[in-house]
Amino acid sequence: MWPKDVGIKAMEVYFPAQYVEQTELEKFDGVSAGKYTVGLGQSRMGFCNDREDINSLCLTVVHRLLDRYSIKPEDVGRLEVGTETILDKSKSVKSCLMQLFEPSGNTDLEGIDTTNACYGGTAALFNAISWIESSAWDGRLAIVVAADNAVYASGTARPTGGAGAIAMLVGPDAPLIFDRGLRASCMRHAYDFYKPDLRSEYPVVDGKLSIQCYLSSLDTCYQRYCEKVRAKQADHNVTLSDFDAVLFHSPYCKLVQKSFARLTLVDFLNSSKSKSFENHVDLQKYSNVTLEDTYFDRDVEKAFMILSKDDFEKKTKPSLYIANQVGNMYTPSVYSGLMSLLIDKPIEALAGNKVGIFSYGSGLASSMYSLTITKNVSEDSPLMRLVSNLSYVKSQLETRQQVNPEDYTKILELREKNCHTIPFEPQSSIDNMFPGTYYLVKIDEMYRRTYRRIPNLK
Repeated sequence: MWPKDVGIKAMEVYFPAQYVEQTELEKFDGVSAGKYTVGLGQSRMGFCNDREDINSLCLTVVHRLLDRYSIKPEDVGRLEVGTETILDKSKSVKSCLMQLFEPSGNTDLEGIDTTNACYGGTAALFNAISWIESSAWDGRLAIVVAADNAVYASGTARPTGGAGAIAMLVGPDAPLIFDRGLRASCMRHAYDFYKPDLRSEYPVVDGKLSIQCYLSSLDTCYQRYCEKVRAKQADHNVTLSDFDAVLFHSPYCKLVQKSFARLTLVDFLNSSKSKSFENHVDLQKYSNVTLEDTYFDRDVEKAFMILSKDDFEKKTKPSLYIANQVGNMYTPSVYSGLMSLLIDKPIEALAGNKVGIFSYGSGLASSMYSLTITKNVSEDSPLMRLVSNLSYVKSQLETRQQVNPEDYTKILELREKNCHTIPFEPQSSIDNMFPGTYYLVKIDEMYRRTYRRIPNLK
């Protein structure tokens, strides 16, 4: 028999304790007011100074998850990291996290790192679910870590950066239950965004191609998801009305709004089956368009953004809170959307919700799947515990330190200069770091990294 209600039992998020205001960055970059805030839909962007790297981000979020939920390290049987932030071409980030488990004697811990741009966290999550539903499962829990430091060279892409980490505890009897057999993927070869220069943290980006790949993958995943539902539930034609919430990977928040409108367009083109658009006679001029011809069609985009605005406000906008405040965290991005949804609505309004999720990673890999939130909202329920334990998110976002664009730029220049410098000792202060944060102490002449932890508050 399959383990019952396999899914996400707990979540923890970590973002750096400093940010830059997008309004200030607009002035500093000399662009028109609103280009980043309205055009991209971003308010603030978190970033790492030279005290933090992918290892420290993951150490912090996993240790905080273990502490907050009183998880015994020996009760974890799988630990996998999804990231595209690579420090070493051989040694995994997961191997660094073993420092948190070895003291308990637990070295029987499956999983390593999974990498494909922003999709790695989803691949790691799928692997954890599959492990628990397999003959290899030994009854223990899994932890999935999605983390990245997203930085760009100076220019138009820089405001779409961010940094952070999310850890998820996966197991049976979960409050966020994965819908079995309802998963659709689209995998292709594309040079839309990639990191060929191993000496640099910065990617190579083809902006227009990247948007086209994202939207094309979204179209394909959604239609394949709908087909799989029809195969299971004869004659049921899926539309956005089937979901209480729809979450997307968020390179920037405005693209998410356009993506929701995109799915409305797909529903419209299938309207001969759903009949849900029969009263919108003004849209009939678009009834014969092909999806491939509309990636950059402003008229189509505008029409369906207007049409879908109310549903977007209800089903997707609540999921963009962290993305708006932190920026694109890459692999954690879509899961910050799930977390944002959980802290936005009253728990009674979440009970029983069907949540559609689209995950995308350039290069490219993408999937759409769904989960169902449990109906049990009693005071001692797993859902109540999960939501209650996320109460820190908003207060920590508000207590971050604002850094002006000049200093932000200097910090990135310092990171760029010392990207592969050895030996190296960071210069940034640790005074404003959140309690429980791991930080880099030094890199020795053999590239070995040493970390310490800010004392955690009891």
